[in-house]
Amino acid sequence: MNTTARYLGQAALYGAFALAIGYFSTSPAYTHLAPYQALLKLSFSHGAQRVGECRERSDAELAKLPPNMRIRKDCPRERAPVIVELELDGVPLYRESLAPSGLSRDGSASVYRRFVVPAGTHRLAARLSDNAKGEFNYRGEKTLTLAPAQIVVVEFHAASGFQFVHRGQTEP
Repeated sequence: MNTTARYLGQAALYGAFALAIGYFSTSPAYTHLAPYQALLKLSFSHGAQRVGECRERSDAELAKLPPNMRIRKDCPRERAPVIVELELDGVPLYRESLAPSGLSRDGSASVYRRFVVPAGTHRLAARLSDNAKGEFNYRGEKTLTLAPAQIVVVEFHAASGFQFVHRGQTEP
């Protein structure tokens, strides 16, 4: 095959490729959310309380251990699962028991979920349990007015509890 035909064929293939990229960069049209919808995001990582209590080792127990392992307190590593619940207008939206990460189940539990909800005024309630008994020791409630296409992030921090963040603002 001569070089002119080869270059023409190569140009035709590059042109077809450029046309395909140009078409798919604008079509089909993508709509993130319908005009009457808003988005709730639940996102956090939290290390729950330990499953058991620490105990004091006796002198006899310490004597049996190698010198580099003679620590008076013996604490379990495993953490309790984190149970999280979300309710929107009194209707359960999400409930999950999140296992701790790590081989010894001693890491934090993480969650990231998205929920498409109708725009408007809603009552959002969030609960979290981070103890072995499964009792909800963190609660947060907020009445939110969601505009169409608005995004609200539900975060959790152990020091301050639940926070509802939208449009770059933190609301207590």
